[in-house]
Amino acid sequence: MNTSFTLDAPLRAAGELLQRRGDTAAVVVVGGTAMNLLGVVDRATRDVDVIAIGMPDRHSPPATITPPDPPPPALAEVIRLVARDFGLEHDWMNWDVAQQWKTGLPPGFETRIEWRQYAALWVGLPGRIDLIFLKLYAAVDDIGPSSRHYTDLVALRPTNEELGAAANWIESQDRSPAVAQILVVVIRHVIESTR
Repeated sequence: MNTSFTLDAPLRAAGELLQRRGDTAAVVVVGGTAMNLLGVVDRATRDVDVIAIGMPDRHSPPATITPPDPPPPALAEVIRLVARDFGLEHDWMNWDVAQQWKTGLPPGFETRIEWRQYAALWVGLPGRIDLIFLKLYAAVDDIGPSSRHYTDLVALRPTNEELGAAANWIESQDRSPAVAQILVVVIRHVIESTR
């Protein structure tokens, strides 16, 4: 796959297909796609990480979100067709990150979602603080200055207070001493990189 490919066109195509079929869907995305759509970074991404879905009506986004397992059948079919039409991997829109529901989303996550409409597909983007929480957690698992999670976290330019709040949340998710040690290292490097 062409790594310079952006996913705006497939999202729009998915929304248009849903509209032609008389269906509607809503997904909340995180990761590189969210960072790109919010203008925080401008980098290629190969997939759309869906952390939640909702049930919108035709004119407004959903009022609540739920885990995306399983995805609505109409959306699953549209994802398959868009993959075929754009030459994308079959899992170009995937639910792997939704495992986060098992231990919990950042507090207040749902209240900070910014919704954008692509025909009949609503795409929810998390708040900046939620991206900081999730990116710090991901950076702890994928440590190193070349990690895309680390570079994305630096691009968010978190304050010391935001990093502290994110660290507290992560420690409530995983109380292992190893995670606590890695958190200290990652936070120190982020602070040094954003000064």
